[in-house]
Amino acid sequence: MVRFFYIYRNIARLIYILKIIIRAALWLFCNNIYIKNKHLFSKKGPLLIFANHPNSFLDAIIIASNYKRRVYFLARGDVFRKPIFRFLLSSLNMIPVYRLREGKENLHLNDFAFKASIKLLLKGEAVLIFIEGTCINSHELQPLKKGTARILEGVQEKGVFPAIQAIGIAYNQLYGIGKTINISISKFNFKNKIISASDRVLFNKMATSILNENIIIPSQKTNIKKTVLYYFYKPYYKLIYNWVSKKTKGTVFFDSVLFSVLLFTYPIFLGLLFLILYFFHIPLPIILITLVSIILFSKKLAD
Repeated sequence: MVRFFYIYRNIARLIYILKIIIRAALWLFCNNIYIKNKHLFSKKGPLLIFANHPNSFLDAIIIASNYKRRVYFLARGDVFRKPIFRFLLSSLNMIPVYRLREGKENLHLNDFAFKASIKLLLKGEAVLIFIEGTCINSHELQPLKKGTARILEGVQEKGVFPAIQAIGIAYNQLYGIGKTINISISKFNFKNKIISASDRVLFNKMATSILNENIIIPSQKTNIKKTVLYYFYKPYYKLIYNWVSKKTKGTVFFDSVLFSVLLFTYPIFLGLLFLILYFFHIPLPIILITLVSIILFSKKLAD
């Protein structure tokens, strides 16, 4: 038992380190991330967050990384099927939620997702829900599902009225690096106690209105500068890009998988470069300066 908790504690530390790495990776992966009402990301106490969902898991990664606190969020249940994925995703604060297309036999598991979300809010945690219930790689808002109102209703029944925030996230492009992102976050002042179906309809009506206001698509176009560094990266990036395109064809996961693969392979890429330079007896200080310069100037490849 002691050994188990020792392992779990070390895994928790690794997850914390991974979050730091993710923030650094987003800094490189995205050209600019503009945030409206950034101070709201510091909100404490029980917090229910709902957002639109144009770009699969990347939406959750970007939104959650801006909160200084831990954020739990509901994610599509089919990716939790393998035990290792279930463990890793659960460690990253993800809660599985299932849709009808993933099988009627799984729908009863949604009770777990709703109860887990309610329990977290009662403990004063933050829960993020993609209120459309689906992702279609589009900024056009889809009809909202009832899950968010249902969770709020469950929390209110326990006498807790969490703060509610509405987040609109929009990209100038939904595929590839160098993207510009607008995030607009607002307080959602829903004072009604949800009791009936009409209350849930009103909640979704007001949520649709505020999200449509908060979804502000960036007008900037991504321009990748074809410098020496561009041609240096091109073989590596093209290899990853083409592989991810093939693996995610017909799905909404391209950007999410591209980001993940780059996140885990980029250190390997830099490590190989280090070994090559070291093999040619380049002094260690020069190698380190070269690697740091490559990372910093990579940020300036897109405008």
